[in-house]
Amino acid sequence: MLSFITATILGCGTSADVAVTHAPPVGYDPLARALAEAGEAVKRQGNREAAIPAMCYTRTAGTSNPCWVCHTRGTPPVPWDDRSLQHEYAFSDVALTNAWSNLFEDRTARIAAISDAEILDYIRVDNYTPLKEALEDRDDFAGYRPDLDLSQGFDDEGFAKDGSGWRALRYKPFLGTFWPTNGNTDDVFVRLPEAFRGSRELYKINLALVEAAVALNPRDVHWETAVREVEPISERVAGVDLDGDGALEDRVTSIRGLPSHFVGEAAPIAVEPFVYPQDIEFLHSVRYVDPDAPDLLSARMKELRYSRNRLRLEKDRRYLLVEKETEDREQGLLPVYAGSALSGLRGIHAWILQGYIEDEDGWLRLQTHEEHRFCMGCHGAIGVSVDGTFTMPRKVPGAEGWRPQDLRGIPDVPQAGHAEPEYLTYFLRNRGADELRENTEMLERFFTEVDGLQVVVQADVRQAAPGGSADLAWLLTPSRRRALDLAKAYRTIVMDQDFHHGRDANLAVASNVHRTIHNGATENDATGLTFEDGALALSWPAPSRSDSLGPSPSAADLSESE
Repeated sequence: MLSFITATILGCGTSADVAVTHAPPVGYDPLARALAEAGEAVKRQGNREAAIPAMCYTRTAGTSNPCWVCHTRGTPPVPWDDRSLQHEYAFSDVALTNAWSNLFEDRTARIAAISDAEILDYIRVDNYTPLKEALEDRDDFAGYRPDLDLSQGFDDEGFAKDGSGWRALRYKPFLGTFWPTNGNTDDVFVRLPEAFRGSRELYKINLALVEAAVALNPRDVHWETAVREVEPISERVAGVDLDGDGALEDRVTSIRGLPSHFVGEAAPIAVEPFVYPQDIEFLHSVRYVDPDAPDLLSARMKELRYSRNRLRLEKDRRYLLVEKETEDREQGLLPVYAGSALSGLRGIHAWILQGYIEDEDGWLRLQTHEEHRFCMGCHGAIGVSVDGTFTMPRKVPGAEGWRPQDLRGIPDVPQAGHAEPEYLTYFLRNRGADELRENTEMLERFFTEVDGLQVVVQADVRQAAPGGSADLAWLLTPSRRRALDLAKAYRTIVMDQDFHHGRDANLAVASNVHRTIHNGATENDATGLTFEDGALALSWPAPSRSDSLGPSPSAADLSESE
């Protein structure tokens, strides 16, 4: 039987706690809709190019380029180079019409009809536990059944207290969509197979090796000897000189280069740069912004996303898959993905992707086949991803990166190979703080208009850079009004259940978006707005024992004054 979920509602600007009990309806079945829509006939309907996200329809017009963050030189071992998409549109015939029509819906009246108290009540209800309980005995379901008990929390090293093997990961969010100022918070958890987890110390060492392997800078010609700061680990337990000083020590905090293999029972498995070991898992929740939560994460999840690397692809096989993908695109063929909503879809990198999303009442349900296709573009053949993923290459180095996500204390460090802070660079190149340049609040905070163009006030943004007085929480936290209105806007999409028309919660009809596309020049070449230096890898400050990446009092003070 499903347990009742009690949410503690913090009143707006008050200290009073109001207990509100919520539970899903009798007969709640998270699989019902996906099962109802299963079948080949349904798969052939809808948006066959759902893997192309809404931001790819941005109207750049030679003055803005958010495209460089994804479309760039790829990462080894088989780099997917899609820099050309910054220069020219190359959409299939099907994709020439923008299917994300929710961008053009005026939600003003519907947002106004939802009270602040109602939306706060809504986002503070736990919809994860009912999903977990509803699926834990579903032996007829071969997909991912949530097995992380969030209610037990995590210890001071980020390990789940439930013994499931999941570990919390703290990271610098990728540019744009997952910023709180744009309506989303999220968190990520990672788990290695049991062979990597013989003891806690072995598990920490193997996770450190994965971290060092995927956070390398692929543009660095000396990456084979690169040094990665990691949490304190034991070389004696590993049996390997990890920091390259010629001795085995009880405690080291860096890895120089990469050893040939993992350790413990995983010793037969090779460590490969920019590639994850087979059967590694990631769990990713997308949430609302709770303006009263210190970490901004709401209790309610918009989505729960799961991925597992089911195959270890050899280099030759990767080349063949990239060549086939290229040929299919050149011939105008639409993408085809193995799998189903019930088992997850598999893309070019051999990851199984599966996700849950809110039903009309806010309880999580398995996504339909078409809704799953939405995930396949960003985790497919784009240049910036590392083995099809985004988060772990952006992990906060060392022990501070092994705990639940929290933006407080994280600085706006540059991308690897860049001199300027990453988010500042994005502001400069995009002339906005979101892909569609619809975030008027950030335009008012950090931009000024000159000759009809938005120009960044750099000194303000640099407060969040290393050595500045602030951090990412200060830079990216929306006002209370914006946070609640974005939550209301997304709530209307949930009530409509039309995710196939888009998941972006905009407060006004989008104006910087193409409704239809004509393939050809993007106009950015003529104005010098194409860039070939985008990467996931980051340039973190040299480690300092006196400088923690924990919550920043100065950032909190600045947020209070906003």
